[in-house]
Amino acid sequence: MAEKEKKEAKPEAEKELEEQIAGKVLLVPADKYLKSGAHIGTKFKSGEMKKYIYKKRPDGLSVLDVQTLDERIRIAAQTIAQVPAEKIAVVSRRLYGQTPAEKFAETTGAKPMTSRFVPGTFTNSRSKEFFEPKLVIATEPESDSQAIEEASKIKAMVIALCSTNNSTKNIDLVIPANNKGRKSLALVYWLLAREVLKAKGLLASDEQFSRSIEEFEYKLSEAEKKAEGDARQSIERHERVQQIKHEAALGFFKRHALKPDALKEKENKVGRHGRPDPAQGLELKDLQARLLH
Repeated sequence: MAEKEKKEAKPEAEKELEEQIAGKVLLVPADKYLKSGAHIGTKFKSGEMKKYIYKKRPDGLSVLDVQTLDERIRIAAQTIAQVPAEKIAVVSRRLYGQTPAEKFAETTGAKPMTSRFVPGTFTNSRSKEFFEPKLVIATEPESDSQAIEEASKIKAMVIALCSTNNSTKNIDLVIPANNKGRKSLALVYWLLAREVLKAKGLLASDEQFSRSIEEFEYKLSEAEKKAEGDARQSIERHERVQQIKHEAALGFFKRHALKPDALKEKENKVGRHGRPDPAQGLELKDLQARLLH
């Protein structure tokens, strides 16, 4: 019986995703979105991105609406297919987005711009880098802001991958997705490439698309793998410490809320102008350190 229950138990993230997509047909099996983390946002949310957020997790991260993500990829692909490939620019200053953007461009015939975006590229006809697109695909609005601003000036359409913390200013079509993770960026650009080819009639079915998602993923060097692992461990340690401190602070206030006499006694030990009595200095300083750090 216990074994059966264990088998039936599902991770919270998987149940969460199933709630969102119940009865819906997606571009890929739901577990691909889940494993790539394409629907995971940040702990911050901009006013413009609130409508794309499905819920907030206990750890503070916002979860994007997978159904909307899937629908926007379809719409974006249909839009991209209507523009001549040679008039499309795919921009990514973000390192993890460079391989996906380049592979998308290679697959569809668009122009990749994955190094530093030189100011005036879209607006200065005398620039060596000059290119006048009809459509710009941006990987991350903050790091690709110069390209988005210039696209707006020349009235080129802008499609952008936006996470929960991004501004959508000057963006015509938002694809609400995790635009920071390697696997998420690879999946989104892979889907866009496949759907664009289908919309152009160059593919009759999904199975005819010979490129793998892994081809679209930025490959880490050994040094980068170690740095990423160290960074992940550091973040996890920091979050554990913050949680412990938060619980300690809540416990302190809860205890004294239940013991007004004890709290009053503490307050009486504070001198004029709110200065602590020297005899109690160490105790109060220790408490302050626990609450503030």
